[in-house]
Amino acid sequence: MHKGYRLYHLGDHTTFTSRDVQFHEDIFPFRTVPPTSPTYLPVPASDTDSCHPVTTSPDHSLPITCPTSTASASSTHTSLPTHAPTLRRSNRQVTQPLWLQDFICNHTSSTSLHPDCHSSFSPAHMRFLAQVDAVHEPRSFKEVAQNPNWCEAMDTELEALEKNCTWDLTTLPAGKRAIGSRWVYKVKLNQDGSIERYKARLVAKGYTQIEGVDFFDSFSPVAKTVTVRLLIAIATTRHWPILQLDVNNAFLHGHLDEEVYMVPPEGYTKAGHGLVCRLKKSLYGLKQASRQWNIEFTSKLEAFGFKQSSHDHCLFTMHTASSFLALIVYVDDVLLTGDSLANLSAVKQYLDDLFTIKDLGQAKFFLGLELARSAHGTFITQKKYLMDIIHDCQLDEARPTATLLPAGIKFDASTGPVLAFPDRYRRLIGRLLYLGFSRPDISFAVQQLNQFLQNPREPHWDASIHLVRYLKGTSSLGLFFGTDSPLTLSAFSDSDWACCLDSRRSFTGYCIFLGESLISWKTKKQATVSRSSAEAEYQSMASTVCELIWISYSLDDFGITLHSLIPFHCDNKAAIHITENPVFHERTKHLDIDCHIVRDCLSLVSFFLTHFHSQPGC
Repeated sequence: MHKGYRLYHLGDHTTFTSRDVQFHEDIFPFRTVPPTSPTYLPVPASDTDSCHPVTTSPDHSLPITCPTSTASASSTHTSLPTHAPTLRRSNRQVTQPLWLQDFICNHTSSTSLHPDCHSSFSPAHMRFLAQVDAVHEPRSFKEVAQNPNWCEAMDTELEALEKNCTWDLTTLPAGKRAIGSRWVYKVKLNQDGSIERYKARLVAKGYTQIEGVDFFDSFSPVAKTVTVRLLIAIATTRHWPILQLDVNNAFLHGHLDEEVYMVPPEGYTKAGHGLVCRLKKSLYGLKQASRQWNIEFTSKLEAFGFKQSSHDHCLFTMHTASSFLALIVYVDDVLLTGDSLANLSAVKQYLDDLFTIKDLGQAKFFLGLELARSAHGTFITQKKYLMDIIHDCQLDEARPTATLLPAGIKFDASTGPVLAFPDRYRRLIGRLLYLGFSRPDISFAVQQLNQFLQNPREPHWDASIHLVRYLKGTSSLGLFFGTDSPLTLSAFSDSDWACCLDSRRSFTGYCIFLGESLISWKTKKQATVSRSSAEAEYQSMASTVCELIWISYSLDDFGITLHSLIPFHCDNKAAIHITENPVFHERTKHLDIDCHIVRDCLSLVSFFLTHFHSQPGC
């Protein structure tokens, strides 16, 4: 090893080592580069006497000349009739440096455990994707005022509204106010990517409505997720078809009880100066539109013979001597199943005569759920919905994680800086909550993150991104309902004692199976602080029993009666003893009365308790 600088002598063209070195940082000897002289390549001997010049590009090849003849005193170069030598790729073996042996070079890892390959897309689907990118959907009336396609779409919408007797033209009474309206434009595509039609929808500006003046009640029930899973599981077990219906312009069928006035839509030539639209039926955008539609739809179903369930107001069943029908409505999306194809067709025809429905056949895509049915059962996943979440989080190229949350993490409300974009966090958690329809594995993780919506911090956001990366690697997971699953209930209950660092409350967790099909689960913070793990387990058991009772009532609506006891599994012997032995007064006198529902159900012989050993990580 030399202690000095290694130098190069310009005159002798040699290298040497010296410590006596002076640096001239203001002298740049190669600031101007002199023009390079042509380089002459040696040319092999040729039998021809004359040489022909070869015209080449000056910036891509070198000029080729003949060597000077030794017998001639002239210095003129004579060109040879030859071509530039063919370049070849070097076959020299390149050895990797030793310091790179600890790294993975020239390798790109996949960003998903199941990556998609664009080469597998059909030409029709590729044309569809190209058409989707090329389609422009306008956002204002001024953009489409001169477009004949959009003008025709608006005329079609106005004709449908007039045919439905949606409004009457009148002058605005004194003391009344008219809400605004706007057009919403959408391009409908065919499966091959071609444009099916131009859709224009008139929407009322419901955000300008005043409560108590323009509307009173706006609540409208929607089907519970457990009820939807129950219907799919029962229909799969009994080999019933699951049909999907879509009601066209559903909100336009509801009748308004309030006196509502609306400014005429842009382009509506029939409305004279000073006239407004007095709405007789509900319109998209109104606060009470969904409620009025639900009232109208319920009355028509009851007139046909359906009975509304008292346990889920969006479940309708019809029992006859020879058949059974069940219907679930979620706003304007309908699932219909039963054991009689003739009765199913009759219901579809009845609804089509009243509301003009769209028959979508066997349910395949319902409320973001992807249903794949086979002879073995029905598989439910939300992959498309999950892919949208991943794209919105800009994690398309992120590497998946193997765990839902970082190992050993504990959340509290004060650790870390306050998040600069809390709305993004709230939106993400809300979407993850809906993703839990088919992903029970994320229930606990989402519940942990859901506690901090009011004031999220950066550790909470980092953990939510970690969860999305886990979902990216497990996007193909979902729920499976088998055809050979028995129609019997079983329940599992557990708790996490005093795990909340801020309130020291415990967490309730349970899952309920219909045969081998998981239909209900929950992770929730308990309302009170538990003094012991047994008390926390006991409160968790009470919540599970309440869910079991409600599900058993829902099964009655489907005509299913439970003839056997429900096995109830718990991993805490002390909680089981509290349930079976009411003598433990000192340990149970402070418990809420509703927790003792576990004892009542046990005394009524509705279920039996069993102890099982829980394993870490299960």
